[in-house]
Amino acid sequence: METASPILFFDSGVGGLSVVAPTRALLPTAQFVYAADTAGFPYGTKSEAEIAARVPALLGRLVERYRPRLVVVACNTASTIALSAVRGALDVPVVGTVPAIKSAAEASTTRVIGVLGTDATVRQPYVDRLSAEFASDCTVVRHGSAALVVLAEAKLRGEPVAVAEVRAAIAGLFDGPHGGSIDTVVLACTHFPLLAEELAAAVPHPVRFVDGGPGIARRIAHLTAGQDWPDTARPGVAVVTRLDDAARTLAPAFAARGFPELVQL
Repeated sequence: METASPILFFDSGVGGLSVVAPTRALLPTAQFVYAADTAGFPYGTKSEAEIAARVPALLGRLVERYRPRLVVVACNTASTIALSAVRGALDVPVVGTVPAIKSAAEASTTRVIGVLGTDATVRQPYVDRLSAEFASDCTVVRHGSAALVVLAEAKLRGEPVAVAEVRAAIAGLFDGPHGGSIDTVVLACTHFPLLAEELAAAVPHPVRFVDGGPGIARRIAHLTAGQDWPDTARPGVAVVTRLDDAARTLAPAFAARGFPELVQL
């Protein structure tokens, strides 16, 4: 393992940056590569078959190019659908993104928790299994929103995001018969922590938000414990599958988070 071998983060867009931040806090001199599938964005509205075929193939190309020591699938939708296939296709360790249902159940007082993700994520049997294993005594209310993903991307482009838009996107989580009792919400999409302030302002009553970012960072640190790292932090590279005008508008957000170089796969 070379000292400069990077950790590769992969997402459909910019959501995985919410996982990069806590990882960088634990591994400040690690070399990072961030890959965004801008040509396939968004994943939440695609079929399971499309994602299951696309993600392992893309990650195979990325691993061949960047030779990472570890791959992080920093996308809930890709993880819930394609993680097994990715692990079977790659010869490096792979960390997935799991909805933080266990943490939400441990924190909830009312025993009613919300799971806010993409449509593709919230309908997965994987969420059923997590709920049964870790929140069997809770009522789990699910809501999928593609609009929040788009809003998070817009925010990182520097565009204004109205709280009213966020409120409309999450209304389905709180409008049902158990919505008024929700006290903890799982942000089951890595894009959503990027809207933390807007979400806090948009909810109809105070709730606690939990996401998997800090836990994923601890897992990465554990798996790479004892490995050699550079003596000082080095700039990372952001790679996109389509470098068009829309992708270029994200360049300042990538640069501000340690990825000043933007290239196409």
